[in-house]
Order: sequence, then C-alpha cells, then structure tokens
Amino acid sequence: MPEKMPGASALIRALEAEKVEHIFGIPGGAIIDVYDKLYDSDIRHVLVRHEQVAAHAADGYARASGKVGICFATSGPGATNLTTGIANAFYDSIPVIAVTGQVPTSLIGNDSFQEADTVGIFMPITKYNFQVRTGAEIPEIVKKSFAIATSNRKGPVHIDLPKDTQKEEIDFVYPKSLKLPGIKPIPKGHPRQIKKAARELVNAERPVIISGGGVIAAEATTELVKLAEGLMIPVGVTLMGKGSFPESHPLCLGMFGMHGRKVANDILADADVVLSIGMRFSDRVTGKISTFCPEARLIHIDIDAAEIGKNVAPIIPIVGDARQILSRLNAEVGKLKTKKNTTYAEKVKEFIRECQSCLEMDYDEKPIKPQLVMRELNRVIDPDTIVVTEVGQCQMWGAHFLNIDRPRKWISSGGLGTMGFGFPASIGAKTACPDSTVIDVAGDGSFQMVLQDLATCIIEDLPIVVCVMDNRTLGMVYQWQDLFYDKRSSATLLDHAGVGKGSAIPEVPDFVKVAEAYGGRGIKIDSPGDVGPAIDEAVANEVVTVIDFKIDKSENILPMVPAGGNIKNMLLSERCRFEPYTARS
Repeated sequence: MPEKMPGASALIRALEAEKVEHIFGIPGGAIIDVYDKLYDSDIRHVLVRHEQVAAHAADGYARASGKVGICFATSGPGATNLTTGIANAFYDSIPVIAVTGQVPTSLIGNDSFQEADTVGIFMPITKYNFQVRTGAEIPEIVKKSFAIATSNRKGPVHIDLPKDTQKEEIDFVYPKSLKLPGIKPIPKGHPRQIKKAARELVNAERPVIISGGGVIAAEATTELVKLAEGLMIPVGVTLMGKGSFPESHPLCLGMFGMHGRKVANDILADADVVLSIGMRFSDRVTGKISTFCPEARLIHIDIDAAEIGKNVAPIIPIVGDARQILSRLNAEVGKLKTKKNTTYAEKVKEFIRECQSCLEMDYDEKPIKPQLVMRELNRVIDPDTIVVTEVGQCQMWGAHFLNIDRPRKWISSGGLGTMGFGFPASIGAKTACPDSTVIDVAGDGSFQMVLQDLATCIIEDLPIVVCVMDNRTLGMVYQWQDLFYDKRSSATLLDHAGVGKGSAIPEVPDFVKVAEAYGGRGIKIDSPGDVGPAIDEAVANEVVTVIDFKIDKSENILPMVPAGGNIKNMLLSERCRFEPYTARS
C-alpha cells in the first residue's frame, strides 16, 4: 500500500529516489516544512550564506560531477536571489533543479508577505517551470523535473512549492516511468548528412574542428580525439569546450574567439572546411559574422535544432547527440580511402610551437604579471585538478594560458558572463569531487561579490584554493576603457585612486585578514619569486586558502579581437608579435 506522508516528506523521498546526495540552499518560512523533513534525511545540505551562491554551487556541482545540481530557497527574495545563478545555468545548458517555497495556494496573487511571481520570473531562464497545486503532484513533478533537466540539451528546471502543499497528506508513490510527449528521443543524426560530412573532411585541404560544451555534455571526447588523429585535423575549443579535447595534444590550437589564441583564430580564419560540434557560434567566437571563415564550408553538429543556422548557416547541418554522431562519422571516414594530411598538420604544429613560445616567457618583472601566475598554476594542475574561474580578465587569463586535458576539469560562466560565479561554483565542485584539488581563478572585483561564503568553506570543510588576481580594478571594463575609451577609467578603480585618496590609506579589503577572519588562510604575494611557493603552500593546505596576488593593473589580456571585429585582426601584446599564418604559404 502507498505510504501516507506530507508533501514535504514526499519531496525529500523523491529526491532520495533520484539518488540526490547534496543540496545547496538557505531555509525560510515558506520552505521550513521541507527543511524539517530534510533533517531526517541522509542527503547532505550545504548551508550557504546567499541564495545566489546556492544556485552557482549547484551549477558547479553539476558541471564537475555530470549529475543534476539541486538548490533550495524560500519564497520572495529567496527565490529571486536564485535567478542569476539559474540564468547562468540556462545559458550554459547545465542541469540544475531549483526548489523554491511559495505562499499558500489560497494567497497566491494577493501580494502576500514574501510573495513573488516566481513562475513568471523563472519562465525565460529555465527549460520548464512547475508550480505545485496539490501535494499529490509532488512525486511526479520531481520525476519530470529530472527527466527534463537531463534530456537532449540540458538545462535548469524550477519547482515552486506552496506552503500548504508541503503540509498536505498524500499517498506517496514514486513513478517508475513517465510519458512526456515534449521530450523526444535523442536524434542520432541523419545518415546521409554524416556521410556528406565525412567526405568533406576527407577531401579538405585545411580542415579545422571547433569543439564546444556539447562535446563535454555528450561525453564525446574519445570519439573527437579519434577523428582528429585519424585525419590529422587541428582542434580548437570554445570557452565552454575547454577540456573537451586535451590541450596538451599536439593538434590542439587552444581557445578560439575574442580572447582566444592567435594561432587558433588565424588557422580557423584560413580553413576551407570547419566542423563545429556542440557550440552555438556566439559573437565571442565569431566576431563579425560576415567576416567569419569566409572561404570555409561549415558542418554544424548540435543537439538543439534551434541552434543550427541561428547565427551561421552551415552547408551540412546535423542534429543529434555528439557522441553518437562522431562515432558514426569515424566509421564513415574509415570506409573512405584516406590519406592523412601530414603536410598541413606539420605546418599547424609548427605555428602552434611558435605561438607557444610567447606563453613560456619568464614574466619575472615587478609588479607581478598575470602570465606568471598562470604559468605556476599550470605547473601544479594534474589530471584531477578542477579549475574554476570568475568572470573578466581573470577568466580570460585562465582560458588563454591554462592547459586543461580532461572534460569537467574547467568550469566557467560562458553565456551570461556572471561575476561572482567562480567561488560558489568551486564550492559545488569541491562538494562533488572532494578528492580533487579545486582552484578558483578570481578577480578582486568578482570575489568580493561572494566572499562571505568563506564561512561555508570552513563549516563544510571545503579546502578550496582562491587565487585572487588583484589589480585593484574591475579589470575587463578597465581594459576596454584603456583601449577604446581614451583611458577614461570611469567607476572601475577599486582602490583609493578611484576617490582621489592617497595610497597611504590601508587597502580595502585586506584579503589576508578577511580569509583569517573566517578561519581560513591568507597569503599576500607581491614578488614574482614568491608566486610558485605560495601556490604550492595553498594546494597543500587543509583549509580554504586565499592568495592575494598583487598583479600589474596595466597588463591587458591580449591578444584580443575588438567587439564586432574580424577574428583574424587581433590586438597583440608587444611580447607576442610573429608573422601572420597561412596554411597555403
């Protein structure tokens, strides 16, 4: 017989049935019944200090583990505080389920205390929204939520849970299966299109592969490496695709786009055939659309048909799961009489080596150069290390310089570009993978949006390493002002220079004291020779450690494509000037 229980218990039992092990959240009056039942569960609840952190932590948890991330919040401001993190997960196609309390159903629409139109607010930033109307709906809604979040193109789902449905007694039966007409089987890709793509790649003289986040979501790295090696095709990644192809591989170009590597953009711009997998041709990759790969024949593989042709029109569109399509593409390539394009591949490898020499300079000046910090981080990154970033210059330093060889070891905010993402996502990643070293590459502006959750790291025993690239500015905006707005640094200086005060006034904040105030470790570094030892110490520490790297505020992240520009025409650092590339020379 079905077991009698209140709706709040049904929610927890349903999550247990889905093998949920962790939840990130903050309780409140409208969800207190759920928390009362959670008290008796084996699910570990991570109490954060702000609901936005809960959403970002659930996001980071999902990216690191490949599972669904779960976050809880109360009604009204609790729910609205989740929205930035849920929007971030939506734009990056990350499976997260957000459960929010709500006022009783009889009071919805009456402007009750801590009421918000949560369903309306979450609608444009989720794959689906549920508002529970009776307690009996809860088990099926939870089952549907997991199915929707993880099907096809993954993404967040929101469950709004009125207080009376949490108290309502129901007969608990958790469904074993569902009929969801809106969720269709994952397409395997059209056979004729796959055959066409194989012929294009085999006959290409200058092929390039763009690997996006969809390769990671589909767990298709093995198939991608096989294709690249079989035809000697260079592979570059998007920001979301870092780790989808080993960056230590001799055919890896690094990241494409606005802040990508020159070698990657030059070779892409010169390609005659481009195979793009699990990416959406965002403006940060393409630059000005009309100038993007003008001579290339484009093949686009994506699980979401809406992305095909949205920004760039391919000659061969293939809708489906990246792993299945790449597997079949490899089989079709194997049927054709092929000869590896070794001459082209060797030219590409030589250009990669030439570009790499710029990344391997000493950078031993004072103030500390960000490139030096990245070099030392590369030294300690092992196959299990998870690198998470905030957003801005720090993010692009990491994306440009750090080599990530495995999927789910690079976590960064792509589509939404959310400052304050990295540290909470690190909390989620460390919770999911406690045996992995988790390093947050942070900016001083971004970290200050969420540093209160150092408390969470201490209470939950999460020894994360936070590398603050401290240049006393809102770095990326400051860089744009420097390059494109006649150096008019309006509202981007975070130190006393921004308010006309002298440098003798103490720095705000002192990150070492902040870390120590929460019970963590703090290290301040202003000498190049101390960068490596500080990182080694932080990685070895058994408590959250903040390293305050006093870096040169005048150092811009270059090369860079100006907004709306041609990816072939990058602004270059004085250190990185070498001859333009062409595979046809």
